[in-house]
Amino acid sequence: MATINHCVADIQGTPNGKKREKFTINSNCRVNSPNYRAALANALLYFEGQRSGKLPPDQRVQWRGDSALADGRDHGVDLTGGYYDSGDNVKFGLPLAFTVTMLAWSVVEHERPLAAAGELRNALAAVRWGADYLARAHAADETLYVQVGDGDSDHSCWQRPEDMDTPRTSYSVDASRPGSDVAGETAAALAAASVAFRQFDPGFSAMLLGHAEQLFRFAKIHRGLYQNSVPEAAKFYPSRGDEDELIWAAVWLFIATGGEDYKAFIAGDGNVGGAQTSFSWDNKFVGAQALVAKLILEGKLPDAGNAAAMKRHLEEFLCGVLEHNRLSPGGVLWLESWNNLQYVTPAAFVVAAHADHLASAAAAAAALRCGGAAQLLAFARSQADYILGANPERMSYMVGYGTRFPEQVHHRGASVPSIKSSPGKVTCKGGFGYLSRDGPNPNVLVGAIVGGPDGSDRYDDSRQNYQQTEPSTVTVAPMVGVLARLSQRN
Repeated sequence: MATINHCVADIQGTPNGKKREKFTINSNCRVNSPNYRAALANALLYFEGQRSGKLPPDQRVQWRGDSALADGRDHGVDLTGGYYDSGDNVKFGLPLAFTVTMLAWSVVEHERPLAAAGELRNALAAVRWGADYLARAHAADETLYVQVGDGDSDHSCWQRPEDMDTPRTSYSVDASRPGSDVAGETAAALAAASVAFRQFDPGFSAMLLGHAEQLFRFAKIHRGLYQNSVPEAAKFYPSRGDEDELIWAAVWLFIATGGEDYKAFIAGDGNVGGAQTSFSWDNKFVGAQALVAKLILEGKLPDAGNAAAMKRHLEEFLCGVLEHNRLSPGGVLWLESWNNLQYVTPAAFVVAAHADHLASAAAAAAALRCGGAAQLLAFARSQADYILGANPERMSYMVGYGTRFPEQVHHRGASVPSIKSSPGKVTCKGGFGYLSRDGPNPNVLVGAIVGGPDGSDRYDDSRQNYQQTEPSTVTVAPMVGVLARLSQRN
């Protein structure tokens, strides 16, 4: 059995006598000066590889073609566009909306470094592609389309999206079949996107905000988990609750509007999440807590009541991260054997963002019980560096970055020859030959971040090992913000 090299240094004392691990990478795991700007460019390029619909003239991922051009026709609505979620060809509304929220937050939080890296235009394009789809999916005040395609039939085929002939059924929630979780997340996404576009496209921003406010009202009035209304989603992206999405949406709407009704919702007696161990497409409490903490530090919310509780719970989450309670031997945050990196990148995003929030605050408020801005940023950097190659496998888990990265990514479009080079139709069952083929994918899905290694830092680069080799938009979207922040010199 191979020996695992530890990538995290030992514990050092701190001035107050408490112990805290200091994040440094030992020589067995070191990579040469990660190029965060190059990785950032890759991450944004990935979203062009995930696009559904009619591709624009400035499409850079040339091995992709138009796909799913009749989406929504079964209900007389235009549901073209948006993003395929992972390595399949279904558009799942809950993770898609979270993806858009995190892309938009990346722009809102890190506009300057994105501009300095020459990537602000591409970041806004990524937000727009998803937000425009979500706005059209909100077909009426109390009707939201939350899925296009059937997961079971899609997973029974292995076809590139340009060839797929599986059912493209459209599924919606409404007043009689509620989905307050997905409606709340979509409201958050559109509110965040409206903030991102406020100075760049005021008309688009206003349109998105109008949809966000309608969706929030719909979600508050008609409560219920969306998989009970759309059972086809239950096996793939079930929701554990809607209270996180509602507070998350309220916070984004408060940021977008300054409205007293949203402020009152935040201050109300609803569930604010308590101390969490993760932040993900199905658990938004940490994200909402981080935004509320920032608003408190800026003097826009009082440090009292529910808001103060959220700030305190954020600190508990951050200290749990900094105290290294859940790290692999190689130093990456470890929560789940299936696509663990989907939890790492959102955590790193919040950690890096709050480092800046503390650094910008008054000195008296600019510390946690377990450290300050420097320690938080060091942790975020350690997680990004691990993903980019500072790990025991010495492999970048971002496709196309570094000299060694996953080649057998579990992804239909990347694993099947491009329709541009091989225009003959790949059938539903005929495509499985590409899944079982042993060799690199014919198309490099640049910027994709795979599920990642196991709890012992081992990675098996096999296309059929979907737990480790399938990428997802919900993993890459937060990484955009992390890389933008780290691309700054300080």
